[in-house]
Amino acid sequence: MLRQFTEDFKAFAVKGNAIDMAIGIVIGAAFNKIVNSIVTDLMMPPLGLLIGGVDFKNLQFVLQDGKAATEGTPAVAEVAIRYGAFLNSILEFLIVGLSAFIAVRVMSRVMQARGA
Repeated sequence: MLRQFTEDFKAFAVKGNAIDMAIGIVIGAAFNKIVNSIVTDLMMPPLGLLIGGVDFKNLQFVLQDGKAATEGTPAVAEVAIRYGAFLNSILEFLIVGLSAFIAVRVMSRVMQARGA
């Protein structure tokens, strides 16, 4: 049983699909860093400037202020809805989605041209 499992795993691991998938994951992780940098370092600073010089990541609705610990009472953490970080995530998602769409579209056209 273990031998069959090992043989099946070897057959799976050396298939081109598994290797292609691994390469895609590594490239995807690196691409995520690029997209994150585009959003946080290139897009958000000008948008923040347009809305009054505010860092987008700091945009939030504070529901309860935090309180420092005093003698006899524990510290209370701030409770806030951090919509600026959420907007950053939405922009990152849109850039990744658009990039994936463009890549698939280009590859589709290449494959069509190849077959013709």
